[in-house]
Amino acid sequence: MKKGKLIVVAAPSGAGKTTIVKHLLQHLPQLAFSISAATRPMRVNEKNGLDYYFISENDFKNKIAADAFVEWEMVYEGKYYGTLKSELQRIWDGNKHVIFDVDVVGGLHIKEKYPTETLAIFIKPPDILTLAQRLANRNTEDEKSLQERIDKAEHEISHAPMFDKIILNDNLEHTLVEAEKLVKDFLKL
Repeated sequence: MKKGKLIVVAAPSGAGKTTIVKHLLQHLPQLAFSISAATRPMRVNEKNGLDYYFISENDFKNKIAADAFVEWEMVYEGKYYGTLKSELQRIWDGNKHVIFDVDVVGGLHIKEKYPTETLAIFIKPPDILTLAQRLANRNTEDEKSLQERIDKAEHEISHAPMFDKIILNDNLEHTLVEAEKLVKDFLKL
């Protein structure tokens, strides 16, 4: 089995991890994006097999039973997310290193399974109020879902010290430079 490095970018929803991952993918051709499996409904601007592998809850549970995941979790009630082992192999077979845009618990599970091959970066929002405003500005959540994400974020921030590096995302330009430097140093580029 061919192996490469793993770059975990984790954060509470709305902290900027997707923006950072997209930047890293654009500037570091050695990286390839790990597409997660998810049971939540596809959003209007998303594509199956590009943003996520959208599968049914039943299919997801069958894959859990078959030990097909590197990591998985029920992130929100009835909404499962996970990383398929076949996804890592797909990327490694292409001679690339894997970059993840994952939730905090998923990121820690990856680091636990691949401790020496993984750089785990936590993206910390300036504060909960700023995070709540970013989430509200997306217009992708109803009031209940928005509150769930804010409540979850407070808990997730308490896990930041378990990551290799913490980047405070209070200035996007500086955050992108810092993230790129960390990844380049880890990959010895």
